[in-house]
Amino acid sequence: MEIRRLNIDHYEEMVELWLRANLSFRRRVRDSKDSIRAQMKANPDYFLGAFENNHIVGTVVVSSDLRRGWINRLAVDPEYRRRGVAAALIAEAEKTVRKRGLRIIAALVDNDNLASRRLFEKCGYVEHRGIIYFSKRDSGDV
Repeated sequence: MEIRRLNIDHYEEMVELWLRANLSFRRRVRDSKDSIRAQMKANPDYFLGAFENNHIVGTVVVSSDLRRGWINRLAVDPEYRRRGVAAALIAEAEKTVRKRGLRIIAALVDNDNLASRRLFEKCGYVEHRGIIYFSKRDSGDV
């Protein structure tokens, strides 16, 4: 397995993986090809893929709010789970964030996603149960 940067040429394969991994996907706005292209242009290091035989088997998208780094879009092809792909992507995402001088790394995980919760705990993350997430969206597509 090799981890390397993704580019817009990987878009369709990335989307197919997200769908196989049951990740929510908003093709019309937030996850449109144009939106992903703009995000990749602004932060090319923030899109990482795990490749096996030149085929994407995992992805992670990093973001930052200048105070902390965020791990987003962590997805692994169901056929490649339990092989260390997600842990390797998390480790590479952490390196990317630390290169920007950030020392806090966070991830939002659905409460019922026990596998992801266990994975992040195994990777040294601490769950903060007292936090309630609020968001305000301009539309349901973002």
